[in-house]
Amino acid sequence: MPSYELYYYPSCPFCQRVLRFMDARGIADKIVLKNIHADDEADATLVRVGGKHQVPCLFVDGEPMYESADIIDYLERAFA
Repeated sequence: MPSYELYYYPSCPFCQRVLRFMDARGIADKIVLKNIHADDEADATLVRVGGKHQVPCLFVDGEPMYESADIIDYLERAFA
């Protein structure tokens, strides 16, 4: 199974969309959450590895994926 990390911050509406989807599907415990406003290392990793300061960002085995709709579509297929 791939490793999943979601980089987010709580007040971001697009992040909330992804988080609500994860909760509704019961997959929240399968994805490591990285709050970039509470974790300076996560914030730095987001930019260093992902190349930009944009959330939500889902890292799948270290590869970044952006855009809440794309992340939800991916998770829907991955956890079907």
